[in-house]
Amino acid sequence: MPLQPSTDGFRPSRRSADIRALPADVLVHILSLLDGPTLASATSASSYLHSLSQPLWRELSNVTWPSTTDPRVSCVLSASFPDAFHSLFSDAFPRLCSIPPPLFAPCAPTDRLLSAVDLHRGGNLIFSRLVETETRSGWFLSSPFRIDALDSNESPHAAKAASSSPAVKSVEGELTLSWVVINPASGRAADFSSRRPVSVQRHWLSGEIQVRFATVLNRFPAGSSEAEPVQVGILVTCEGGEEHVREVSLQVEDLEGTSLNGRDSLVVLQGAMEGHRGKKRETKEEEEGERQRYLEFLERKRLKKEKKMRNEGRLDMACVLIGVPIFAAFWAFVIVMLC
Repeated sequence: MPLQPSTDGFRPSRRSADIRALPADVLVHILSLLDGPTLASATSASSYLHSLSQPLWRELSNVTWPSTTDPRVSCVLSASFPDAFHSLFSDAFPRLCSIPPPLFAPCAPTDRLLSAVDLHRGGNLIFSRLVETETRSGWFLSSPFRIDALDSNESPHAAKAASSSPAVKSVEGELTLSWVVINPASGRAADFSSRRPVSVQRHWLSGEIQVRFATVLNRFPAGSSEAEPVQVGILVTCEGGEEHVREVSLQVEDLEGTSLNGRDSLVVLQGAMEGHRGKKRETKEEEEGERQRYLEFLERKRLKKEKKMRNEGRLDMACVLIGVPIFAAFWAFVIVMLC
């Protein structure tokens, strides 16, 4: 607020300034220079700034997730989300926390999910697609849940040709992935990918590079109040020789390595969408925390597998101990009867 000279010539007087006095195009230009978290903070201070920022959220979302330029995203956001692209950014930009609310059934029946999938290498977009998944059929609800961003009959060369960026040559530390799931029924969304890979492996036979992104969440099985960790895993497979993207798929797995069916996966995904978010700004500590949660999940998975194998071993031994005397008694009875 500028200081104006007083009429008596001795001391200045303070005059309040209204931000509306500035030209709207100047304010919009200033706001366009801000990143998402800063823009959210700035526009929350004034309803006028909030109204001016609405077109900027579309641009910011399209830059962050190029797949959201698909017209189907705009239609869904306009119909279901309270603040369109602003709501999408508020839901999908912050990272998910590990504990969703204890949902035991899908909180809002939905007939489809939209997946906005974007893969970058060193800041260059190499794969971008919007995938629509039907969720009401009995086949979907009872079958293992899986979303493929790349059709099985689509060649890796076609996937590469869809982008002008160079082929993937080095993956560790360079690939970043976002997989934003949008639920039109509840008007919520979330990014279920870890920003960086949690593991990178090369297949010993084919030479294919398998890059895994994962977010570890908790689910509450029906009839139980105790949380059970599950992994929302995204597998990106690149051909070993030419290193083109060949597969981009998402699945939800439990500690036994079993893929959840569609019904149970919807509970996990919708619970996470309704749950809390992490910090709006991404840090190295958060990326390392994502990887650490994944390693802890693998360790619990290993321990559960070992426990299961021990229990099966004890059961086998018990069957042997019970079966041997019965077998011996049977043959003793046969010998006695023959004599």
